[in-house]
Amino acid sequence: MERKWPKNTMRSQANYLPIFMRKDTKMNFQWRIRNLPYPKDVYSVCVDHKERCIVVRTTNKKYYKKFSIPDLDRHQLPLDESSLSFAHANCTLIISYQKPKEILVAEAELQKELKKVKTAHSSDGDCKTQ
Repeated sequence: MERKWPKNTMRSQANYLPIFMRKDTKMNFQWRIRNLPYPKDVYSVCVDHKERCIVVRTTNKKYYKKFSIPDLDRHQLPLDESSLSFAHANCTLIISYQKPKEILVAEAELQKELKKVKTAHSSDGDCKTQ
């Protein structure tokens, strides 16, 4: 027997569940957790040095999240508590981690290399239309 859903019920992800996403800036690694309605003083954001991750928790025990920074792991750099900050606005918790100098240098070198690569749409290609 097939279950019939009421017309006003959505089967997609509920819009009240927290949504975790990464959105880096030029100087910071940044994560946003949407749909967190509690005031800023309810949140605790800290570094777990043993597990090499950032931990987000609420004092009311309604939300808990651990996540790592793969870029720091790749360069074998330690996590620094002083580089971590967070803000809360419009039901969104914004967590920022200031990028270390080593990461900024590596990203600048990568950008230089990418500028050297010719794009597929450049006009000095050998391909001619028939």
